[in-house]
Amino acid sequence: MNAIRSEKIESIDEDKDSVAASEVEAGIRDFVRNDIAYLRRPGQSAVGAEVALDQTAEATVNNVNSLIQRVAGTSLAEIENLISELESLRDLLHAEGQRVQREISGYAQLSQAAMKSTRMIADNVEQWKRTADGLRHS
Repeated sequence: MNAIRSEKIESIDEDKDSVAASEVEAGIRDFVRNDIAYLRRPGQSAVGAEVALDQTAEATVNNVNSLIQRVAGTSLAEIENLISELESLRDLLHAEGQRVQREISGYAQLSQAAMKSTRMIADNVEQWKRTADGLRHS
């Protein structure tokens, strides 16, 4: 059951990764198509081209920054969720480890008590046997 759940989680993570990769690729395609296309346009004056270049470069930088923030933001949120899940799992494992140690200690005490009782019974049986043997030979 855990293996199936882990496969489903891995499948969901792979889907999220492919969606993020598709968004990055789409952003790069848009960047190349829209923001670099001005280089192919003939007939622009040098001054107009510089102004257009500055505005286009700024827009391009903003688009790329926005794209990176969207992709990184999703990844950071997933990492933070994973960290919090791992921390809660660590706490659970620590608590379970302490519980197991307490149970082992209890079993060890019970085992020692059983050994003492068994020794006492064996000693008493041996004394009775000696007494019975002594009475038979007398």
